[in-house]
Amino acid sequence: MSRSKSKHPKQSPVQAHVSESSPASASESRTAPPETPAPEHPVVPGESERPVESSGSTGGRGGVVGAALRIWLAAYRVEVVLFLVSFAVLASFSSQRFLRQSEAPHFVYQAKAWLEGRLDLDPEVLPNLEDWACVREVEGKKVRCEGRVRPGDRWFVSFPSFPAVVMLPFVALHGYQFNDTSFGVIVGALAVALFYSLLRFLAKEGETGRERTENVGLALVLAFGTLFFYAAIRGEVWFSAEVMGVAFTCLYVRNAVRAHRPVLAGLFFSMATLTRTPLLFAGLFFVLEALCPGPDRLGQLKALGAHWKPALRKLGLFALGAAPLALLAAAYNLYRFGSPSEFGHAFLYNNRVNVDIDRWGLFDLSYLSRNLEAAFLKLPKVSFNPLRLGYDPHGLTLLLTLPLLVFLVVPKLRPRLHWPLWLTVAVTALPGLFYQNTGYMQFGFRFSLDYTPYLLLLFAIGGWSLRQRAVLAAVTLGVLVNFWGAVAFRGYTELVRNW
Repeated sequence: MSRSKSKHPKQSPVQAHVSESSPASASESRTAPPETPAPEHPVVPGESERPVESSGSTGGRGGVVGAALRIWLAAYRVEVVLFLVSFAVLASFSSQRFLRQSEAPHFVYQAKAWLEGRLDLDPEVLPNLEDWACVREVEGKKVRCEGRVRPGDRWFVSFPSFPAVVMLPFVALHGYQFNDTSFGVIVGALAVALFYSLLRFLAKEGETGRERTENVGLALVLAFGTLFFYAAIRGEVWFSAEVMGVAFTCLYVRNAVRAHRPVLAGLFFSMATLTRTPLLFAGLFFVLEALCPGPDRLGQLKALGAHWKPALRKLGLFALGAAPLALLAAAYNLYRFGSPSEFGHAFLYNNRVNVDIDRWGLFDLSYLSRNLEAAFLKLPKVSFNPLRLGYDPHGLTLLLTLPLLVFLVVPKLRPRLHWPLWLTVAVTALPGLFYQNTGYMQFGFRFSLDYTPYLLLLFAIGGWSLRQRAVLAAVTLGVLVNFWGAVAFRGYTELVRNW
């Protein structure tokens, strides 16, 4: 998972910029009986009647480990198969990218800087000037670097940094050469398995009536029938965060349902938020599950005045789980940018979006129309001379990239989780709709990946069968469109390498 690359190139982009002006940045998921899942801790026949036998060649410890591994594989065999299948397909579509680090390995460089004992980045080794934050001290105030680079300017990753934390042990082994592309494929395959595990858990808890086959089908829809497909095969800072955010979302929801594991829910929530900041709004799901899990939500809310202690305890434990990472991130942001809530985009160096940020800020009503267009109205581009099918790098309608949306509007069932999931989708979508950037360059509206798992969960509880012809047609269309995206999209890596 490495490529030959010197830690100190002859001339870094920052060094080159010192000698001459740099151009502006080039950027940029109940009609049938519930499934009977494999038990999480299956009992080996006769286990209570006899001790675990050791393996003759490896000794007692090896026999215990082997037995534990067999039990684990029996419990999670479907997840393991899904991981392996997803990995094989995603790696194949990643193609030549899989063998090399992407051209936007920002999290790798951040992890390496931490391992070297520094909180900022070494400007001499930056691989490019694309979407980095540059901070300059002017009269004791932190401001965005403008114009030529100066000595004393400090460079940081302009995104939430938790993906760099996940990469730390691997960067410790491979250094700056760590392959973020193949790592992203592994995380993508793991996210597919985690989503199936979440669906299986919901079926076991009686929240859905899905059988194992349909849960496997929905996990594969996430993998290959949504924008997740092309995002998982690329590496690159923008897509790595989206894919990792999906994985942490699955872990968060798994522990947030009925608020049954509040500390773990809080921990995974903080990991998700520090990977993709819009996922902060998904905390509403846990709040609803803690305060009014239903079915009589209004009655439960009215009763809170007299029975507030259990709900408060769950919220407190949730906050306890989220607090350690949240406090560390706030302190890190304060050190870097002078604000605990600033992750770096206000300090983007020589970026095309800086004009809008300076005029309107990072979020504003004026951005809504173009983001709605990117999410719902943009269609493929068809030319006839020569015959060619193209896409707009600003976006593509979700009705093509996620056709199952149609069935969410007319569900057959509205079970307990219907409104909590819809409300979570709504609030999580808001940041992307009011954001200064549509997500360019991209295939489809990539910010929708923040709430795609919740959309697929809405389908899972909505009563539509994957075996119905209309549903099968929608799934097929989604797979074809996202297959096109996986094959046709050319992003920053291809731009730099001229592929």
